[in-house]
Amino acid sequence: MNIPSNSFTNKDFTSDIKPVWCPGCGDFHVLLSITKALAALGRPPEDIAVISGIGCSSRIPAYTNCYGFHGVHGRSLALAAGLKVARDDLTVMVMSGDGDGFSIGGNHFLHACRRNIDMTYIVMDNRVYGMTKGQPSPTTEPDWDSALSPGGSGLNPFQPLVIALASGANFVAREFSGNIKSTTQTIIEAVKHPGFSFVEILSPCVTFRPDEKEWKKQVHSASVEETSDPAQAARRIMTDDGMNTGILYRGTRAPFKSKVSDEHGDINALEQDFEI
Repeated sequence: MNIPSNSFTNKDFTSDIKPVWCPGCGDFHVLLSITKALAALGRPPEDIAVISGIGCSSRIPAYTNCYGFHGVHGRSLALAAGLKVARDDLTVMVMSGDGDGFSIGGNHFLHACRRNIDMTYIVMDNRVYGMTKGQPSPTTEPDWDSALSPGGSGLNPFQPLVIALASGANFVAREFSGNIKSTTQTIIEAVKHPGFSFVEILSPCVTFRPDEKEWKKQVHSASVEETSDPAQAARRIMTDDGMNTGILYRGTRAPFKSKVSDEHGDINALEQDFEI
């Protein structure tokens, strides 16, 4: 990791607001990985924008010392895309969860991958709606039994990495929140890679999914190297056990470039174009 001589520390990117997550929540480690990655990237806090929607994971903008925007449910990618198109000089990062990102925000996810705007999407996946008391989320196993879904939902889970690759994401990776060093490095690589980068982070919800404490024993580094071949990446992801970690795909597609002009036109002339 090449850190500039005038390097920052993760504290430079951490706000004074104390996180209110449940004790043991994986999002604490994700936040640490994010701030450590930002410090290593070497850009000052005022050059970073952190955008989110609704959910436990979406609290992160308040906990970082950067420009931040806490948007409405499922719309974080739309907000971030508009910002990046208007302010290409900013490093734009989006924080989401499996409910916010893949349910109400699912359509925005598909088209953000397709557009390939140069920003990074980090989704903390705990396979449950943690903030609203434990309903099954799009990534919940069909047979997960709970008080709110007796016997399980019976629905096939959403496959984020498969969807991201098929929709055109230029960088696809999965990490585990407890592996701070690896997660930090992957976030760095995601931000540096041009185009739309997607990082799924398995982040246990110990309150409503105590079984996920076992994830730390189940995750493992992928046994094969990353690839730039989407067909090869598809075969790899489709045979994945859901616990492989690391960079899975690093594409070569050119990112979307804005055609927004810095020149301001005459407002009177603009009004005349709309006269009836």
